[in-house]
Amino acid sequence: MSADFVAPKGIPDYYPPASADFRRVRDTFTDAARRAGYGHIELPIFEDTGLFARGVGESTDVVSKEMYTFEDRGGRSVTLRPEGTAGVVRAVIEHGLDRGQLPVKLCYAGPFFRYERPQAGRYRQLQQVGVEAIGVDDPALDAEVIAIADEGYRRLGLSGFRLEITSLGDDSCRPAYRAALQDFLAGLDLDEATRQRAQLNPLRVLDDKRPDIREATADAPLMLDYLSDDARGHFESVLSHLRQLGVPYVINPRLVRGLDYYTKTTFEFVHDGLGAQSGIGGGGRYDGLMRQLGSKQDLSGIGYGLGVDRTMLALEAEGIAHVDAARCQVFGVPLGTDAKAELVSVAGQLRAAGISVDLAYGDRGLKGAMKAADRSGAVLALVLGDRELAEGTIEIKNLGNGEQHKTSLEGVVDEVRGLLS
Repeated sequence: MSADFVAPKGIPDYYPPASADFRRVRDTFTDAARRAGYGHIELPIFEDTGLFARGVGESTDVVSKEMYTFEDRGGRSVTLRPEGTAGVVRAVIEHGLDRGQLPVKLCYAGPFFRYERPQAGRYRQLQQVGVEAIGVDDPALDAEVIAIADEGYRRLGLSGFRLEITSLGDDSCRPAYRAALQDFLAGLDLDEATRQRAQLNPLRVLDDKRPDIREATADAPLMLDYLSDDARGHFESVLSHLRQLGVPYVINPRLVRGLDYYTKTTFEFVHDGLGAQSGIGGGGRYDGLMRQLGSKQDLSGIGYGLGVDRTMLALEAEGIAHVDAARCQVFGVPLGTDAKAELVSVAGQLRAAGISVDLAYGDRGLKGAMKAADRSGAVLALVLGDRELAEGTIEIKNLGNGEQHKTSLEGVVDEVRGLLS
């Protein structure tokens, strides 16, 4: 049967049972951040277009090709958020959080939007969990941020991923590297668009995924060979902390993230089971972004964005079982109008006690209602008919082993609580 309306291209729906996996991935990531002292921040879905143009970088594919930008009714140019860091930094500046205790440690979750060709693991509405730690340039903080992401993946049961890491240097060494890289790129036979990109930000060329460009730049100068003593010391300290935390890593000197604001520590989590779209999360340090977005304080920051959609695909690639998608713990089966009225009341009492309850609606017979109970994933079924109602009792059936017994309506909440515990 065809529908009059379908979801926009490249935007997935998550519904039971897959939505249980979605929640598990998202909540595991946010819980790992919460245990490290990161507070929740809720960001606007859209912002002033200039925030992303200035913060993410005019030369990036995100800004030049992928943003959902439109004019609102007031004539203002606004953009659906393509990433989270610029919005967090804007909020920190706007609300003066940078004038309090540092670092400011924040965690966010939700949808982000990029107009790109939909394919497996690459959506136009992508779901991410991110953290940002702003205000302190400490290699130990870099390692903490990376370790939180690593912990999230491992708590989900993933094992076939790796952490790739490098340093993109700082203001003291990047100019010399930029000049060397531009000289190298000037000697290549590049198309006009790529040559213009090389003039704006030559690092973007190293991020090009086209096989011919990757082959042509195979011998390009590497940032790691141009690091200043301070930048090299910072990077080596990050690696030392990661070893102390038991987080394995692989140094990838060609790693370039797709956003302009990264400096020093830059990293990506990769899962080869996803094919070409192998990244499942990543991030880095962004010295200078605060001042670039209007802060009077030139504070450093580091963060990441972890892909919920990509992680779900990685779990699937490793054959990790879906989570229990049970809708409820208890399923009520009323047999008659009066019994239904009483079970509605009992269900309310159980829910108030913290127990999840569903009922058989629509005046089903006993057989159909019990089938619905089995499909619900509940542990217990409560069966109430006219006879039990007259006796002041209710039947409790264990849907796992089939055992059943009666208890008083008055004591059913305590009885159910005890059985579930």
